[in-house]
Amino acid sequence: MKFTYPAIIRETEKGTFRAVFPDLECCQAEGDTLEEAVDLANEAAYDWLSLELSEDDGQLPAVTDVRDIRLSPGETVRNICVNVRFTDGWDE
Repeated sequence: MKFTYPAIIRETEKGTFRAVFPDLECCQAEGDTLEEAVDLANEAAYDWLSLELSEDDGQLPAVTDVRDIRLSPGETVRNICVNVRFTDGWDE
């Protein structure tokens, strides 16, 4: 099943790039380059979503519309798409 959540990405004072998901509590990633930050954000979102879906209620947070995200100077937003495969035969 595919899930898409926005990540806000900004360059840090150290020159690295940090991605934060406004909808996924405490889910973030940091990479040396923008590309690496996006890749690591994808992995972090996958882990976060997989853990949530394994819980009894399996409730995921609503997705914030990218147009509703207020960015500070130097920030950008990227939609991160994650494909989570279910082991119970729910694969797409």
